[in-house]
Amino acid sequence: MNELPTPTLPLSPVMLPRGSLHRPGHVIPQAGGGGISVAWARNLDEVREAQRLRYAVFAGEMGARLETSLPGHDVDLFDDYCEHLLVRDADTREVVGTYRVLTPAQALRAGSFYSDNEFDLVRLRLLRDRMVELGRSCVHADHRHGGVILALWGALAEFMVRNQLDTMIGCASIPMLHNGVVSGDVAASVWNHVKATHLAPIEYQVTPRLPLPVDQLDGTLAVEPPALIKGYLRLGARVLGAPAWDPDFNTADLPMMMRIGDLPPRYRRHFLGC
Repeated sequence: MNELPTPTLPLSPVMLPRGSLHRPGHVIPQAGGGGISVAWARNLDEVREAQRLRYAVFAGEMGARLETSLPGHDVDLFDDYCEHLLVRDADTREVVGTYRVLTPAQALRAGSFYSDNEFDLVRLRLLRDRMVELGRSCVHADHRHGGVILALWGALAEFMVRNQLDTMIGCASIPMLHNGVVSGDVAASVWNHVKATHLAPIEYQVTPRLPLPVDQLDGTLAVEPPALIKGYLRLGARVLGAPAWDPDFNTADLPMMMRIGDLPPRYRRHFLGC
């Protein structure tokens, strides 16, 4: 396999993840049989596997318009600066889940976080030294069960603690399609629901650069937040403000923040062993 050249992934040895959440090669059993394994990508070929999964889900399923330098892959300029977390099917070795992680040092080298393009993050400036950005969350359609997500989150929590980082941010997407029609009503309704119970304090709130006009939409629909957003909220995440509209992905993106210290005790025990 082609090894990842140094300019492509310029992490210091301290920040480069080594090993996985479990012992190398360890399989995590899943309900109903089979298993998964989780580890960090170590070379360009493994990053390409994650990018192919992202393309299949974002372009193939969601209809996103992706500007990519490599056909059949979701590639952007931030990928070269990120760590890529992979979950594999233990039998087929296929990548079935992925996250990418942008550390504070790498965000400086990249020039910004991805979220800086969608939101004014000035109120988070005092957190940046210990803040990572999660992005491009993606799970194969045949593996969208709790095990894959828990494996990803467990590895992320271990990475955060090992590298003395305490804050995660990211954009959680809400599809704009409702009953076959492109509409922002679902996103407005989800926003009205979560802001009543999970809005961050004013000192951490951010503003979208391309706001979704939530005040002009029907925000009274009886809809549930997407599963990933519900999972973040159960882990103690906070919503940082109103959603931005992402026209390329045709989604409404909620800015979210999760801090290790806010993990509920049951999840701290599960992810961190304390």
